[in-house]
Amino acid sequence: MAKVGYIFLANHYEALDADRKWMQQYGCVQVIEEAVEHETLRPQWKQLMASLERGDEVVVSKFSNAMRGSRELAAFIELCRIKVVRIISIHDRIDSRCELFPDTTVAEVLEMFGALPEEVAALRRSSAHIMHLQQNISAPTNTTKSISKTDREKTIVDMYNNGHSIDDIWETSGFSSRSSVFRILNKYGVKLNRGRSGGSRGKRKQGERE
Repeated sequence: MAKVGYIFLANHYEALDADRKWMQQYGCVQVIEEAVEHETLRPQWKQLMASLERGDEVVVSKFSNAMRGSRELAAFIELCRIKVVRIISIHDRIDSRCELFPDTTVAEVLEMFGALPEEVAALRRSSAHIMHLQQNISAPTNTTKSISKTDREKTIVDMYNNGHSIDDIWETSGFSSRSSVFRILNKYGVKLNRGRSGGSRGKRKQGERE
């Protein structure tokens, strides 16, 4: 059993030092800090989810900091339920074992769920704006492009192996068509074990579903 912290380094996130200290004092063996330029793919978050084992604990600064929407939060909660992983959100004051924040009410939890989409949208707008300014000031080098491409391909493979739907993977990848997702899976020799058939697939016809 291990305690792991996760912080997405959103622009102008003023509670970073305090959250890092809180996680370290709580006993986290590692505090993962996701760079803002990886806001779309979140490769370190995906790797953390793939590495969780029964009895582990995940500490996040805030659900809207770690998640990109209500659907991803629901999938995270379901994964932790299956693996018996404890969830702690510092600023939402939520502990799935009801030990750290006993005064948190059901109304407060429901309010967090309701506010999540708006908070996530504001965070993504801020990140996109900063990245746009940075790209206009200095064009990325070939090395940066290569790393970004590798991260995206690895994330696609990891997401498929961890049970995410093709629609979710396609949305996360940023590709314009689902066939690009299958091209990456084929490239890495991933055996497709969902849908009507297994094995590698070629490009799909328009309108074909998984």
